[in-house]
Amino acid sequence: MFKTLQDFFQNLAAPSPVDHEHALRLAAAVLLVEVMRADPSIGEAERATVRSALGRHFSLQDAEVQQLVGLAEQEAKRANDFFLFTSRLNDHCGQPDKIALVEAMWQVAYADGLLDANENHVISKVAGLLHVTHGDYIAAKMRAKERAP
Repeated sequence: MFKTLQDFFQNLAAPSPVDHEHALRLAAAVLLVEVMRADPSIGEAERATVRSALGRHFSLQDAEVQQLVGLAEQEAKRANDFFLFTSRLNDHCGQPDKIALVEAMWQVAYADGLLDANENHVISKVAGLLHVTHGDYIAAKMRAKERAP
């Protein structure tokens, strides 16, 4: 019995690489969903942009993306703040990946052709928590705006 408990706690302390990758994907997905949820009128363009960004960045199939977005929407509803998600990303992602996530967040915000103040606030807050410099934050915003419909 002692060995079983010991194994259990070791597995908690050292998650498998699959669990680790899933946690990072989920963290990124929740942050993209939070931008989508910040807009008072969530449209299909924003949903499609979230799905596209996740599928492209993580090389996921449509069914996997759908499942990830569903989980992210549930987590976003339960979350009190962004810290759990941004801390995971800070611990395991490099600056280029964090900048790419901020750019994807801007793409979600611009997907419907309108930038809502709440979307802007969420992205600004998350970029700060991810330690993305102001210059990189603005550059990501400009790249996303140039590609916006």
